[in-house]
Amino acid sequence: MQAHPESVYCTFGHGPQPSHIALAPPSGQVCNSAGGRYRRSKQLGCTRTSYASGLTVLTTDTADAEGFARSVATEAEAIDAGFALLFFSQALFDAHDLAAAWATHVAGLSYAGCSTAGEITPGGLEEGHAVAILFPAAAFSAVSTMVRGISSPGMEAIAAEVEHLKLKLYSQTDRSGGSQVFALSFIDGLSYSEESVTSAIHWSLDDIPLLGGSAGDDLKFETTTLICDGEVASDCAVVVLISTAIPFHVFKTENFVPTGDKLVVTASDPDRRIVHEFNAGPAAEVYASAVGVAPDNLTPLSFASHPVVMRVGGEYYCRSIQRMHPDGSLSFFCAIDDGLVLSIAQPTGMVESTREALASVNDRLGGIDMILGFDCVLRRLDARNRQVSRDISELYRENNVIGFGTYGEQYRSMHLNQTFTGIAFGLRQAAE
Repeated sequence: MQAHPESVYCTFGHGPQPSHIALAPPSGQVCNSAGGRYRRSKQLGCTRTSYASGLTVLTTDTADAEGFARSVATEAEAIDAGFALLFFSQALFDAHDLAAAWATHVAGLSYAGCSTAGEITPGGLEEGHAVAILFPAAAFSAVSTMVRGISSPGMEAIAAEVEHLKLKLYSQTDRSGGSQVFALSFIDGLSYSEESVTSAIHWSLDDIPLLGGSAGDDLKFETTTLICDGEVASDCAVVVLISTAIPFHVFKTENFVPTGDKLVVTASDPDRRIVHEFNAGPAAEVYASAVGVAPDNLTPLSFASHPVVMRVGGEYYCRSIQRMHPDGSLSFFCAIDDGLVLSIAQPTGMVESTREALASVNDRLGGIDMILGFDCVLRRLDARNRQVSRDISELYRENNVIGFGTYGEQYRSMHLNQTFTGIAFGLRQAAE
């Protein structure tokens, strides 16, 4: 089904070896695993995994921004990379340090990315890592831009930025060669602006599919950072347009069904996404009673295991709760307003639904080379709570999923929660 990537290991730094790696065999030894062949060295600071499409992934859990940038530079030259995506834990790297190291060692390579709430590496689910995805110029053309001040009005400015980006991409690509375009969005996950920003981006894309994720900060809920060609900022969004002749498929999956239990928002602060009352009662108390948990016992795990959903156009979408405040109000990851009717959702099997979604994508493409994935941090928390984290991690590893844990997901015109969105690159044609 999947490609068999070959991984080798960079040797900068002397930090701890990545947690998904077992005892290392002798330096340079080639090993077999379910995901393919890989090569190890004794001093591990960075892993390298390449795919049939030419996409190459570097990952590290060593707090050495200079060393990571040098490894990226070496690999970028080797594959003639034209663009890179960069996802990183702020516990590992400060974004400014990373940008400075990149400017020193990888100055000629355009890049974009954001901070995370967990990473998805070739070894599966991780935390405290950095991931660089290198796109070879022979197979991909990419352009990116950062849009600042997204919490202020001005969606027309975002639309104008996207239009300019489209013209820039089309001016440097041959559209007669069967190439197709997709768009990626990375948005400050604490900006309270994802819905309007996603809508503005999508409106300007015409028929270009959009997906992406909201930047995280390791569940601290203080400050997320985005990065684009040396610019580092919060309260911003990064938009990337990528053209390729390699076949791809954009998809999403979630694992919940609505119940008959309803919560009506009767008092809220929409600007800050805070609900004070459900059904004319204190929000936390009413929610806790509906899901059978004592209010004092509400935690992020409670919210992940008992999501609420809203019906839009015949489909249900998660409106996930971020945290409870001392006054009993609840902050949400998505837009909220008075009069909104939410349903308590019943989660279904996450492992089964994810496996089915990935199998369907594999069948559609005739084999998966690699998947760029954006996975809600609440799915990760729910998987941990239900003790299926290892199973989900293994599914991602087997299907070559690379990406990060988000504070929200973008899929076409929608900003979502508790969802996995991804773009899968096909195997058969990629290998030709």
